Amino acid sequence: MSATKVIVLYGGKSTEHEVSVHSAQTVCRVLAAQTAKYQIYPVFISKEGYWFLQKTCGPQTPEDIAITPVLCPDKTFQALDGSFCVKADVVFPVVHGTNCEDGTLQGFLETLQVPYVGCGVLTSAVGMDKELTKLLAQKAGIPITPYQRVSRHEPYDKAALAAWVQERLPVFVKPVRLGSSVGVSKVTRMDQLDPAIQTALTFDTDVLIEQGVDHAREIFCAVYGQDNHVVTSACGELRTVAGEFFDYNAKYVVAGGCETEVPAKIPAQTQQAMRRDTRALFRQLQGHGLARVDFLMDASGKYYMSEINTIPGMSETSLFPQLFEASGVHYEQILDELIELARQAYRQKQSLVTSR
Repeated sequence: MSATKVIVLYGGKSTEHEVSVHSAQTVCRVLAAQTAKYQIYPVFISKEGYWFLQKTCGPQTPEDIAITPVLCPDKTFQALDGSFCVKADVVFPVVHGTNCEDGTLQGFLETLQVPYVGCGVLTSAVGMDKELTKLLAQKAGIPITPYQRVSRHEPYDKAALAAWVQERLPVFVKPVRLGSSVGVSKVTRMDQLDPAIQTALTFDTDVLIEQGVDHAREIFCAVYGQDNHVVTSACGELRTVAGEFFDYNAKYVVAGGCETEVPAKIPAQTQQAMRRDTRALFRQLQGHGLARVDFLMDASGKYYMSEINTIPGMSETSLFPQLFEASGVHYEQILDELIELARQAYRQKQSLVTSR
């Protein structure tokens, strides 16, 4: 039996480009170690939006890009000099943020008619929109924090918003459709509100203003599977060491900016409830493949769903693999199952098309 050709897709034009590169290196290394099972073809998307088939996975230099291949219209990835090409059995997107995790890339892969790992177009798009996720979570009976939405293109009552915020300080201001805490500000005084909104509007046309959670602990739960066959992980906690909250710098820039505790030291019944709500949200969004759900827990033990990540970080230091390792599920096993789920989903879609 020949090895499965897996294209690991990474990089991208989003603000989370470097996070993607870091994650992809781990995915490539773990899959490449199973030489009898997989042939790995890293495909790098530059910040300018060019696609290149690489011989190794990692940050690319200008010299690498100058000699690397392009995506061809016939669904193959071929070298400019014709020296090699590959047609994917499965595409494994390890990309984050706008045009990567929001359904745009997934729609493109659907058009190419290739199997791909992870959630589909609808789930990816909804999961990227923090307000839509909140509305669906609320429908599923999952607690959320109160919020207001502001749009660049719609006038809003600044006095009414200020009054709402004044009663709820501190609040968090964030772009509606972005990840990795890019563009997020903590507002503790009213004079910080408008600058925070303007900062968030540089990244998105819409902004969410969320009521803060008193003495919040950030708890995370991972999930993979499909339909009724969904596996959730143990819960983990991240504590911020650098900065006031778990922002982009604490996550990726400052060495030791955060501390991870897996499993989290929370009551067993709270962990069970979070795992239940993680499964419920994943199914409510018609999730397929993998995701990570983030929660905020206050000092009394009450928790709120914060957001869902449909392509979570996948490096050794990322939460997704750590959460499952703490549950006794090894990373290699998860990647194997994700690839098989992608192929199953593709076969199901093809059978539906054929039957019409």
